[in-house]
Amino acid sequence: MDLKTASAIRRLRLVSAPEAVSFLLLLVCSVLKRTTDFNAVPVMGMVHGVLFILYVIFWLDAWNRTKWSAKTGIWFFVLSVLPTGGFFAERRLKREAEDAVIASRARTAKEGVVGA
Repeated sequence: MDLKTASAIRRLRLVSAPEAVSFLLLLVCSVLKRTTDFNAVPVMGMVHGVLFILYVIFWLDAWNRTKWSAKTGIWFFVLSVLPTGGFFAERRLKREAEDAVIASRARTAKEGVVGA
C-alpha cells in the first residue's frame, strides 16, 4: 500500500466516528425539538451535513485508491447512513490499515532477504 492510499484510508477512518456521533446528536436534537423548547437541529444539521459530505468525499477517494470490490465500497457507504455505522466503519478501516502495514513490512523484509 502506498502512502496516498494509506492516507486516504486514514482520512476516512478519522471522519467516520465524528460523523456517527453527529448523526446520533442530530437524532437526539430532533427528539428534543419535538418534546421541548430546545431547538439545536439547525446547528447539528449543518455540522452533520458537513461531516457527511466529508465522509462521502473521503469514501470515494479511498474506494478509488484501494480498488475495493463493489461490495466493500458500497458497504462503507451504507455504514455512513446508519446511525452507528460510522463506528463499525472506523473499526474495520483500522483493521484494514493494520493489515496493510503488516503486509508492507513482510514485503520489505522479504525484499531485504532476497536482495542480500
